[in-house]
Amino acid sequence: MNVRIAACLIAAALVAGPAFGAETSPAAPKKKATTSAVPKEAGCSRNPEAAMWYSILHPGLGEWYLNGWGSMSRHAPKKKFWLGFIPLFGWPGYLQVVSAIDARHCRTNDWPH
Repeated sequence: MNVRIAACLIAAALVAGPAFGAETSPAAPKKKATTSAVPKEAGCSRNPEAAMWYSILHPGLGEWYLNGWGSMSRHAPKKKFWLGFIPLFGWPGYLQVVSAIDARHCRTNDWPH
């Protein structure tokens, strides 16, 4: 169970990048509030943050979500999805983090490239 929590935290930190935990100084001008908590990437029709969490749940689910669910043969990255069942490589593991980063950046490619 601790490995799963650690993998989720690592994936979230990698996706957040340098903005993770960043503070603004009091003298810095405040930004206007946006309607969405997460800005959508250019050309991304669905919420990339939701896609990232689906990919953390299981590799390939976020990309499948970005493609509009539908049939697995047409919309899901099959290699990522099935390789995700390999312990410590797919879930929890390396492929889970790669899939979460790809989904957060609206990339729906399969793995390996």
